[in-house]
Order: sequence, then structure tokens, then C-alpha cells
Amino acid sequence: MIAVLFLVVGIVLGVVLEPTVPVALQPYLPIAVVAALDAVFGGVRAKLDGVFDDKQFVISFISNVLVAAFIVYLGDQLGVGGQLSTGVVVVLGVRIFGNVAAIRRHLFRA
Repeated sequence: MIAVLFLVVGIVLGVVLEPTVPVALQPYLPIAVVAALDAVFGGVRAKLDGVFDDKQFVISFISNVLVAAFIVYLGDQLGVGGQLSTGVVVVLGVRIFGNVAAIRRHLFRA
């Protein structure tokens, strides 16, 4: 739950401070956010399942963001950035919804 708390703190700070993202990094921001959300929901699911490991969470969080950003960068270099970005969002979206479904089943026993 610490991760969820810091996610909320990060969102509040982002809204209050209104940071600007350099133009060169703008294509990577949405993918990084989706990758980070995947790690957060995976962490919540692991916590509810009683198998949460903080080191594994941090490594998953960082590696998800780096791999997703690398795939988008590679797509930009190959000229197919939009297609690879869509692929990353679809794959991570499926994982997020799978984790949310598992969280829902755990919380509501349904």
C-alpha cells in the first residue's frame, strides 16, 4: 500500500507543480506511465496474495519502464514508433486488467 500512497502523492505533486516534459521525451511518457501502473497493480496483487517482495517490486517497476521506453525508442528508430507503442500499451493493458481482475476477486470474493 506504500506504493499506492506514493502514487497518489506523485499525482498530487504533478498536478500542483505542473512540470513540463521536454519535447524529445514526450513520446515515452505515456508508455512509462502505463508500464509503471502495470508494476503498481502487480504489486498490489502480490500484496493481497501474500507474496509481495519489495526488492522484486522495485526491480519490476524500473525494468518495466526501461523496457517499454526501449521498445518505443527502437520503434522510433525503425520508423514504426506508433505501432510498437500501441503494442506495448496493449500488452501492458492486458496485464493491468488481469491484475485488477485478480484484485477484485480477492477483495470481493467474486
